[in-house]
Amino acid sequence: MSIRIHYHNCPVCGFSDFKNVFEVQDYTVSGERFSISECGNCSLRFTQDVPDAASIAPYYKSEDYISHTDESKGLIGKLYKKVRKKTLSQKRKLVIKETGLSTGNLLDIGCGIGAFANEMVQHKWQVKGLEPDAGARAMAKQLYNLDLEDEKNLFQLSPEYFDAITLWHVLEHVHDLMGYIRQIKLILKAKGKLFIAVPNYTSLDAKIYKEYWAAYDVPRHLYHFSPQSMKQLIEKNGLKITGYRAMWYDSFYISLLSSKYKNGKSRWMPSLWNGLRSDFRVMGNIRKCSSLVYIISKQ
Repeated sequence: MSIRIHYHNCPVCGFSDFKNVFEVQDYTVSGERFSISECGNCSLRFTQDVPDAASIAPYYKSEDYISHTDESKGLIGKLYKKVRKKTLSQKRKLVIKETGLSTGNLLDIGCGIGAFANEMVQHKWQVKGLEPDAGARAMAKQLYNLDLEDEKNLFQLSPEYFDAITLWHVLEHVHDLMGYIRQIKLILKAKGKLFIAVPNYTSLDAKIYKEYWAAYDVPRHLYHFSPQSMKQLIEKNGLKITGYRAMWYDSFYISLLSSKYKNGKSRWMPSLWNGLRSDFRVMGNIRKCSSLVYIISKQ
């Protein structure tokens, strides 16, 4: 039996005053509709009545869920896979720059089929990869000969061991939000760096597509972060944000998917234009990017 989670307090700040924003449809698997609420204090948005951790797995069972497959279904899937090759290199360079290390111990949480973990292994990093989906772990072994572990093993890892910990579009999926952040802080070295990439609902493309914005991705995305809500989450757990990086390609990919959800098919020219508009808006304020990487240190 599926247990649903209905929040009466904000998952980040605990505030009980929040408003319903709109309903969003699950376009990937179930077709169900879920309500999105927004906290009046920290501005976190969160999905109401989501399946609990024990019963959400069926909502990930789709060939269209690209992070768990190496397939390239349709033009959007092919675009995602082509862009991924470039972004892997960018992520690696970001980790090296921010840690100041050419090699070290890295933990990649929610690593899908292991593409980024493999990128770091190929550049002599010692990498531990955690992934909850058994099928994705098997694919990582087949593609890259990586032995990924179940994500539950996060809470068995040694304190102050990792120079870098990465969550690329993962934190929005995590039921035990505070528990994860506390454990990550525990296992990160004193001078280590944490990298969290999440969608940003304050971006222009989110405002354009509203309830059709593909990065809401209900019910798999439990939380929808703004820079303000991420700052509160991080500081509440004794960490600090030391930098921001824009994920420039996400606005185009998300706009294409959003257009498909809104119109029944992707309208390429308007979608690309909306993605470009969204990125141009970032030039004056990087915190308005469609997806943001938060670079985080211990206090």
